[in-house]
Amino acid sequence: MLRICRVLCSRAGPSPGGWQPLSFDGGAFHLKGTGELTRALLVLRLCAWPPLVTHGLALQAWSQRLLGSRLSGALLRASIYGQFVAGETAEEVRGCVLQLQNLGLRPLLAVPTEEEPDSAVKTGEAWYEGNLSAMLRCVDLSRGLLETPDPTGTALMQLKMTALMSTRLCKQLTSWVRRPGDSLELSPERLAEAMDSGQDLRVSCLNTEQTRHLQASLSRLHRVVQHARAQHVRLLVDAEYTSLNPALSLLVAALATRWNSSGEGGPWVWNTYQAYLKDTYERLRRDAEAADRAGLAFGVKLVRGAYLDKEREMARLQETEDPTQPDYEATSQSYSRCLELMLTQVSHRGPMCHLMVASHNEDSVRQATKRMWELGIPPDGPVCFGQLLGMCDHVSLALGQAGYAVYKSIPYGSLEEVIPYLIRRAQENRSVLRGARREQELLSQELRRRLLGGRAMELRA
Repeated sequence: MLRICRVLCSRAGPSPGGWQPLSFDGGAFHLKGTGELTRALLVLRLCAWPPLVTHGLALQAWSQRLLGSRLSGALLRASIYGQFVAGETAEEVRGCVLQLQNLGLRPLLAVPTEEEPDSAVKTGEAWYEGNLSAMLRCVDLSRGLLETPDPTGTALMQLKMTALMSTRLCKQLTSWVRRPGDSLELSPERLAEAMDSGQDLRVSCLNTEQTRHLQASLSRLHRVVQHARAQHVRLLVDAEYTSLNPALSLLVAALATRWNSSGEGGPWVWNTYQAYLKDTYERLRRDAEAADRAGLAFGVKLVRGAYLDKEREMARLQETEDPTQPDYEATSQSYSRCLELMLTQVSHRGPMCHLMVASHNEDSVRQATKRMWELGIPPDGPVCFGQLLGMCDHVSLALGQAGYAVYKSIPYGSLEEVIPYLIRRAQENRSVLRGARREQELLSQELRRRLLGGRAMELRA
């Protein structure tokens, strides 16, 4: 059946046999052990409890005081950390990834480091330089996790730009980019040239200290991409808040100018587009057309978005227009339009255009697989799928077993590094956690089936 599915999906157009949608009924859970399923059910139920998400950091501190660091850490490792994190050491990460590979899934490593907007200022450049070292190690680890060397670049890795440059500088650049006419001083071509040459960059909107930090940040970004390209690892840049995204997109465009040319072998730097923002479809369309005109490869990670509550609150406080879609239905329609746009781009441009359908929504995944079949896009080609480690396994496993390229976003690191990161992600993804009810139901059904099946065998014996 798997061979038949691959043949059908790799043809130049839809087969005469008709479209057969994938089933996300939890049937692929048979690939996982009972202990894994039990932990997943308990953790997902905990994470759907609003007080735990809202007061997660305070509860962690209280647990450490009451139980001690050792016992508190052991409980976290057996529950939330064990569910959503690959481990702390390279060997633990490799063990987690090997399990995923045995299930037909691939790793998308993420260094759990970032600078929150308006947070306390970090101590000089040392903090960002330390993050640069962590990113370079992540590139090496991503490459080392491949079973065999693959120069085509199936190894992917997430990149958080605010781990390498100040959010305050990003806000300053965003304000400048949004001013009509003035943005020409910060063209992607000029920034790309500064990255390549290492020459001093003069920007009139920045003071001496900010200019120095921009220069250092450009150097860090250039070093990460240069190393990733040498190791055949593609970088997926995370989107963040609307106050930062224009600056981040400018930097992605600069990196793309340098590293996404046709002779480089496809896009090595991808940007993330958030469908819950009102202007996303138009930005995506313009960027796709601009890349095509320039002869650049184009890489996109398409997400619904995670900063809804904070974006709305920020707009209310600043008395500006809410940048987000009015409701979930509107966001889903936006995602569907963006998905159709990108799949059409892939069908026209082939390997010069890559897409990650990063979604936990079954309807979006079904739309993607159906349109891939109709457009003749092979399941293991320039379109892949992405979900979080420890979540949406009923979708990930079904896709993987059908031959699609599926990546699980995998944070790794110590408890001290990862737990605050996980709590921030949970706060940003409340709707995803609440929407995991169906997964909980499927997990419960599978566990009941195993329990009742075991009892039936005992009775027959």
